[in-house]
Amino acid sequence: MTGAPHFEAIILAAGTGSRFGGGKLLAPYAGGVLLDGALAAALAAPVRSVTLVTGADAEAVGAAARAFAEGQGQGERLRIVHAADYSEGMGASLRTAAAALPADASGVFVFLGDMPRVPMAVFAGLAEAVSGGAPAAAPVFQGQRGHPALIGAGLLPGLLTLTGDAGARAILKDLGPALALVEAPDTGVLFDVDERKDLPT
Repeated sequence: MTGAPHFEAIILAAGTGSRFGGGKLLAPYAGGVLLDGALAAALAAPVRSVTLVTGADAEAVGAAARAFAEGQGQGERLRIVHAADYSEGMGASLRTAAAALPADASGVFVFLGDMPRVPMAVFAGLAEAVSGGAPAAAPVFQGQRGHPALIGAGLLPGLLTLTGDAGARAILKDLGPALALVEAPDTGVLFDVDERKDLPT
């Protein structure tokens, strides 16, 4: 890779949150809404832009994301795309986002909208691994692989062919030891909100 890498970020925010009872990403969390945590992390990552993929509640989710990014003075770095076929699963969201990425992207961080506690300390290690030649990198905590994954440029065409709800796992599963693993400082790379009981009280 010559020159500085051009990394991008994707936030998957299209799901219906059915196990939560709907409206998950806009649920109150830490003085804002749940989606704010993923947005803050993605905007803090070493990326040029952040592409948020909407699906269910597209208008409200998009408006909340714009308000947060603008409140951080980062509105110009946020792009919003809509996955019309979001009900198919995570594969549809990733296809939509990948199609919107700049052609010169060196790789893409894949964030999940319901993971609000991603530790920003993992970004440098992930970026260093992919810049150094790894096809992809992912954080691990106590042996468990988490998010966000950083998928290198060579694997990006595969995102355009994803189907169903496997998400980025379908791209990473065949890499074996070629997948770079970066130790995370805490459980934030594993913590997600599936049900209302997962929210702090």
